[in-house]
Amino acid sequence: MNLLKLKIVELLENHKKITAVANVLELKQPTITYHMKKLEQDMGVKLFESRGDKTFLTAPGRALLHYASRINKLAQEAERVVKEYGSLARGNLTIGASYVPATYVLPEVLSDFSKANPGIELSVLVKPAPIIKEKLWNHEIDLGIISSEPFEKPFLSTHSLCEDELVVIFSPDHHLASYEVLNPGLIATANFVLHGKDSSTREMTARWLDNHRVGLIGPIELDSIEAIKQTVQQGGHIAFISGLAVQEEVRQGRLLMRQIPNANFHRSIYCCYNKDRFDSRLTEKFIDTLHRDFKNSHLSSINYWYN
Repeated sequence: MNLLKLKIVELLENHKKITAVANVLELKQPTITYHMKKLEQDMGVKLFESRGDKTFLTAPGRALLHYASRINKLAQEAERVVKEYGSLARGNLTIGASYVPATYVLPEVLSDFSKANPGIELSVLVKPAPIIKEKLWNHEIDLGIISSEPFEKPFLSTHSLCEDELVVIFSPDHHLASYEVLNPGLIATANFVLHGKDSSTREMTARWLDNHRVGLIGPIELDSIEAIKQTVQQGGHIAFISGLAVQEEVRQGRLLMRQIPNANFHRSIYCCYNKDRFDSRLTEKFIDTLHRDFKNSHLSSINYWYN
């Protein structure tokens, strides 16, 4: 079995037509057909079936696809990493980040890295932390920067960059603003803005509400942290949110922030990568920039103040 055959399997799943696969690989259609038949002979099972003018994978074909996709990604990664040893003047790096680090941590790091390495193409995929972990497992991204509670994944190497405490926020004219210390009963009197269902913050909020038997009536659900902050500033709602995300608004007096009472969760910003992924020069250089920027910024020793 060679890489070309595995590429054909993956491309057929995507395009469903032999002619399209031939065009992508810049080969003739009979060549593609030959490799398909040879692969079936090697495996001893039927991998492809035709329906009209389209070609589909059989059940064994789809089983092979699972491994073909990963092998193809690893082959692409191997080629890229080896080429990086020639020069760091060109290349690309794909980073997955959850919403908080993507918005409040990475911009400065990306800017510094780009200035020092102008020929490197950077791509940032912004998704919830569980999706970033999955993409690291599948070798779809080079590096993950996520906000999460402590976790262990056998395939991931992780280290904490800074704390990311969850806090409760509200506007200065909200009825909770007169309290220096909150309790679950007080929070139960407020209307909530909730994060989207895939968010780790939403999961932690739901856990706190369930533990303290606080029921919500007519909450607002928003996927955007900025939209949540803007809604809370209107005065009618509160939200549990990353302390990193509201530093500027608290400093300017547009929002107040308090500790969440009886909160037993701890969250940090983590840098993660797949242990099976070779530490390329490009990845190492980005991680060096990440650590240097954290060391020189306020984020590495962030203070949460409550006013």
